[in-house]
Amino acid sequence: MSEPFRVGFVTGSTPDKWARAWRERRRVPLELVPVLESEQEIGLREETLDMALVRLPIDREGLHCVRLYAEVPVVVAGVDHFVAAAEEVTLADLTDEQLVRPHASGWQPDASQLDWPPMSEKDAIETVAAGTGVVIVPMSIARLHMRKDVVHRPVTDLDPTEIALAWRIERDAEDTQAFVGLARGRSANSSR
Repeated sequence: MSEPFRVGFVTGSTPDKWARAWRERRRVPLELVPVLESEQEIGLREETLDMALVRLPIDREGLHCVRLYAEVPVVVAGVDHFVAAAEEVTLADLTDEQLVRPHASGWQPDASQLDWPPMSEKDAIETVAAGTGVVIVPMSIARLHMRKDVVHRPVTDLDPTEIALAWRIERDAEDTQAFVGLARGRSANSSR
């Protein structure tokens, strides 16, 4: 039996559809490997992963990168928070809030911030559920960690985050291109 084709995926990305298509069309086994966003490049660079679904930005030095889709940024707050009454919010609406986890954009509320310890998205949403502050995450993360005691609303003036497929330039083999084809929507009968 051949070595499995290893594809990492960050929290919130959804490789299932492509994994199903791979298993239907390819003889090489596929192994999906969850990776933390903070470690999404490590498996590629250390060659323990053949490819990875990553959340941009990443250091593209030595990597191919194909953008797949954008993710809407949302604010997550407790159900009693004022954002629960809104359909969407802007950063100006959040300027007086406690941001329990830094946002990748670097945006900070104007309010003096508490010294929050580093925490995962799940921990941040649990903190928000307790009625303390807000967190801004991609919608896929908010949905993954959805709870009855929180709500999420789009933040209209933040740029979307993007999910991309990345792999080492020297790993640009037939199986790599086959997976790229699946992710880009090529059918079993189409050719490059």
